[in-house]
Amino acid sequence: MALLDLPAFAAALPARAAILGLDPGEKRIGVAVSDTTRMIASSLGTVARIKFAADAEAILKFFDERQCAGFVIGLPLNMDGSSGPSAQSARAFARNLIAKRDVPLLLWDERLSTAAVTRTLIEGDASRRRRGEVVDKMAAAYMLQGALDAMQERRTDD
Repeated sequence: MALLDLPAFAAALPARAAILGLDPGEKRIGVAVSDTTRMIASSLGTVARIKFAADAEAILKFFDERQCAGFVIGLPLNMDGSSGPSAQSARAFARNLIAKRDVPLLLWDERLSTAAVTRTLIEGDASRRRRGEVVDKMAAAYMLQGALDAMQERRTDD
């Protein structure tokens, strides 16, 4: 299956199934999951980046345990919408993951997700150490929730 846009991704999914959200960073991959109705995203944890084969194995374990039907992967575009090295890395990660598991995959613009989550944690008086522990998985949930909301809006517009 190829990297899909939002309408094709939504159409490729079964009526009720969870989606796994991934926010690939340089050191860790944040992991989140939706409920089966795809209304709410929840953070699951992180995968420490080692090498792709080990990373993919850990991710696919989350995917299978929650009986997911597809992936949403954060695409860190530049503020002007252009692609930089991080976006190229996310695209390569997505292509490699589809080669391991041929399921619907959506790349989702995740500009400012980490910044928004960090700001929320600071406002909640989370220590720097605590922010470091949870920001990746919370950013994955924030990004996945954005995609879920867009899919919901698309359903209500039809």
